[in-house]
Amino acid sequence: MRDEIESGLPRHVAVSWSNMPDPEHAAREAAQGIKTHDTCFVLALIPPGHDTDVLARVFAEVLDSVPVFGCTTAGQITPNGYEADALMLIGFGRDHFRCASTLVAPLKPLSITGISDTMTRANAKFPRTAGWNRLALVFADGLSKQEDLLASVLESVLEDIPVFGGSAADGMVFERTLILHNGRFQDNAALVLLIETDLHFEGLSFDHFLPDGNELVVTEANTEERLVTEINGAPAAKEYARLVGCAVEDLTPQVFAENPMLVCHKQNHYIRAIHGLIDQNTLSFLAAIDDGLVMVLGRGKGVIETLETELDLLDAAGQRPDFILGFDCVLRKLEVDQKQLGDQVSDVFRRRRVLGFNTYGEQHCGLHMNQTFVGVAFYDRKRSRMF
Repeated sequence: MRDEIESGLPRHVAVSWSNMPDPEHAAREAAQGIKTHDTCFVLALIPPGHDTDVLARVFAEVLDSVPVFGCTTAGQITPNGYEADALMLIGFGRDHFRCASTLVAPLKPLSITGISDTMTRANAKFPRTAGWNRLALVFADGLSKQEDLLASVLESVLEDIPVFGGSAADGMVFERTLILHNGRFQDNAALVLLIETDLHFEGLSFDHFLPDGNELVVTEANTEERLVTEINGAPAAKEYARLVGCAVEDLTPQVFAENPMLVCHKQNHYIRAIHGLIDQNTLSFLAAIDDGLVMVLGRGKGVIETLETELDLLDAAGQRPDFILGFDCVLRKLEVDQKQLGDQVSDVFRRRRVLGFNTYGEQHCGLHMNQTFVGVAFYDRKRSRMF
């Protein structure tokens, strides 16, 4: 495990990670930083390529008295900032956290009634602690294409409980994403953690794009698969390339990351990120798409300036968060790398005590979004919340 950075260490969770390539050695090294006797649960953020069966076995052996939840990722945010190969464990202590878990499987096809009934029962069975507040964290298979509906259902069912989360990822491979629950990794699933805490917490969500005025309309789409074949009555890829000023053959993940599309919802704009190009004509998206949807191209603001401003948080007493649990879209990381801003972003994350991972999508207050940073800032003990 790397040397701990004094200024980046929170007091209310334990953070441990390993960059060792061997999964067994990495799991054992990371687990050494978790004191099981005072830990309520562990969140495990898994780098691409690790043998998850080995990880599950070691976690069960070394952390046997503590529930371990988690998912595969497209990168991690450790106390060092951005990492690509870190097996990271975050231990939530018993003094400030209580937790109940629910696995939604299979996730696709999604049963609205089934999820509603399951989460209603789970919430009712989780005894409330006087003076403590609740939130929910959701980790969903990032290739399921069900996160939009899942986020909406959870927000409706859980009512006064704010929901935050990130879609599990698989680096930039987009082949298989896995959720860890009850000692087993599986795909086509979603994990919902109901959490109680006596810490004050505040939700946040932001991106660094503004609408640039060039509106477009989806005129033909496969909504179930999030595929757009026609924009403004023209082949989708050709029309998108024309609007951003390049040829279809020049469309790359970097172009998509720097030129996202935005939709307007309740007077706010949210990114509908493009995943990739199919058969030189069809655009694949990472969030819900429908016929007739009106979108607008996004124009980027300063990445570092936006990050500094949005993470400059203070509570009512003027204190900074003890830590921020962050869900950061992999497309943001892709743009950061393209612009060679990784060291600067990592420095901001270190100073703001951000811990988390790069996702295939983010969930916040009933919405599934892309190319966004969603987080929960936890402060010292106060019995109020904002989200």
